[in-house]
Amino acid sequence: MDAAWKKILWQQFGAALDALEACMQSCPESLWGDRSRKPEFWYTAYHALFWLDHDFERVPDRYVPPEPFGLEEMDPAGVLPPRVYTQAELLGYLAHGRARAHVAIRNLGDDALDSASWASRVGLCEAEMLLYTLRHLQHHVGQLNMILSQVTGSAPRWAKQAKQPW
Repeated sequence: MDAAWKKILWQQFGAALDALEACMQSCPESLWGDRSRKPEFWYTAYHALFWLDHDFERVPDRYVPPEPFGLEEMDPAGVLPPRVYTQAELLGYLAHGRARAHVAIRNLGDDALDSASWASRVGLCEAEMLLYTLRHLQHHVGQLNMILSQVTGSAPRWAKQAKQPW
């Protein structure tokens, strides 16, 4: 894949990650762990980060999230993690996901549009899988922004491009 396209993809993917980070950092402690809210703020952030990480796994059957996270998210019964993860834990997971996204975009080859790529497990080529993952991430950033707006009266500003350079 052309270097200019990789840079464009990173600028937008990174901006979505920056927006998620801003939401997480803007969340007051009282809202973060409020188990009465549906959806729960912390869980929405965790869900977005889990699937971000998972979507970059080339062999999904071997996917294991980093500690302290588990595989409950994949349980069809909708089992929640055993506890509320802290902001610090999820910000660490975000840094992990950001690094994986950066590497995945840098490593896009000329076959990124080939339907026989690693992403074909879900019927997508590698480039489309990146866009799918980006859309999922931004969907949850929108939810978190809405929750922050409703509860605190403000939300982080729109991120135009990634803060982390290409």
